[in-house]
Amino acid sequence: MKRLLVACLLAVLAAPAFAVIGTVDDVPAATLLLPYFEVDLDDANGINTLMSINNASATSVLAHVVIWSDLSVHVLDFNVYLTGYDVQTISLRDILVGGNLPITGEGVSNVGPASIPNPAESYPFCDVLLPYSNPALDATYLDYVQLALTGQSVPYFGWDDDCGAIDHGDNIARGYVTVDTVDECHIDFPDSTGYFNDITGYVTNENVLWGDYFYVNPAQNFAQGETLVHIEASDALGIANYTFYYRYSNEDLVPGQDNREGLGNVFAVRYVNGGGFTGGTDMIVWRDAKESVTHGGYCGSYPSPFPLGQSQIVVFDEDENFEVPEGCTISPCDPGQTTNPFPWEAQRTAVGSSALPSSYNFGWLYLNLNFPTGTIWDPFMQNWVTAVMDADGRFSVGFDAIQLGNVTYPEFATDDCIYTIDEGGPVAPCPVD
Repeated sequence: MKRLLVACLLAVLAAPAFAVIGTVDDVPAATLLLPYFEVDLDDANGINTLMSINNASATSVLAHVVIWSDLSVHVLDFNVYLTGYDVQTISLRDILVGGNLPITGEGVSNVGPASIPNPAESYPFCDVLLPYSNPALDATYLDYVQLALTGQSVPYFGWDDDCGAIDHGDNIARGYVTVDTVDECHIDFPDSTGYFNDITGYVTNENVLWGDYFYVNPAQNFAQGETLVHIEASDALGIANYTFYYRYSNEDLVPGQDNREGLGNVFAVRYVNGGGFTGGTDMIVWRDAKESVTHGGYCGSYPSPFPLGQSQIVVFDEDENFEVPEGCTISPCDPGQTTNPFPWEAQRTAVGSSALPSSYNFGWLYLNLNFPTGTIWDPFMQNWVTAVMDADGRFSVGFDAIQLGNVTYPEFATDDCIYTIDEGGPVAPCPVD
């Protein structure tokens, strides 16, 4: 009976997950995105972010994790080795405060009865880099990471007192996280030349990762959770599409070489500011600046192309009335008067705040987040939106917004067609044989 149950389990686990490339859905993927994190660096009972990386396949997989600032400056990366059907839970406080990285690798990662052996040493350089010995980050490195993620000047590692994030006036680290399937252990970032190269690069198209995340705040007695953004890879995408890592794969002079589907550009999402949700509604928003951003001499300011704007925001109440929360009464608005509720790469914005004003307590938002930055895909921009509602000290909920549009054009993606790209997409479909 036990063997029969195991056989049935393996049959279920081996069943394919059906998904449509270009429609971001919760299926195993080659890249995971944690769209926003917060970690209180001073208070152990303050806000923290947890995430998990899971392997949906019976064979092992290697994942490369990158922690980015809210201005999309890479700050830290590390490797995670997953055996078949493995789960690795990560507390960002453990990393950013304790300096501890996930301990995985040959001899330390458990190999379960349903896992097909594939030693970590089969991945080049993993025998050198894994497992990490904790604390993996010494005091200097921890200081660098904390300064870089809180918008302070950084005197380490060639930063020359530059800043790499927005200073929000507190000691809370903010940013986002990406996780990619790779075929060797390494210490490069996605904007490193060669990261996506088909021959010499690291990234693979294995759609086997899945995961979730949680915001935990013991001091306020609540937690929220959602699935990570699951970004599938397909050879059918390529140069004709605005891919997830388009700006970085473009560094290799082969744009779209990452083969990752793009995210949404237009969203609809509910909000509640009152009733049972006394804490109101926040929008967690990740955006693609479409340009590689590095630390620079902008402490107290910000680099191009920030702050990011949008095409249109409309606030509806529950009786179909609507308002446009702009900061001016004539058009075009002066740049200083335009409402920009989501100006950075990753942020949390409260509905009804000065950044996103609304005279309605209950309703929904129409968010057209397309925004030109002077790139080939203008005016289109990929984004991700999640709503978080809470009643302080009682309960909370979080859910992803509805996608009304997506930047990917899978119908145009073939290997034997020349494309003309205009205003963010192919002018016409490629001929069908």
